[in-house]
Amino acid sequence: MSRTVTDVDVLQEYIAGVMERASHHAGNIEEIALAVAGAIIWRKNGPIRVGEREGHMTNVLWVTIGHRKYALSYNHDKLVIEVRGDSIRGVVLASLSNATPLSDVKECFQSL
Repeated sequence: MSRTVTDVDVLQEYIAGVMERASHHAGNIEEIALAVAGAIIWRKNGPIRVGEREGHMTNVLWVTIGHRKYALSYNHDKLVIEVRGDSIRGVVLASLSNATPLSDVKECFQSL
């Protein structure tokens, strides 16, 4: 299931949840998650959708940039946020963590 982000309050709730879960389980993406959130807002040209299970938002987000859909999710094995083309099973286009320079985040989203 997914939920369309219709206003800033829903987006804030989603980001707050990601940040809370990151502080407990994924400290290596806490900082970059904020940069990714900004990049998504900067480049999106369609709705943002977030995963939802049992009434709670999950760590999966879909966004349209240009004419293509992208899925972003946390990879628990590699400890990174993955940007994938088309779906959560699509080709990994980028892997992002706190070690990723902000200039790489900008370049990644600018090239989508």
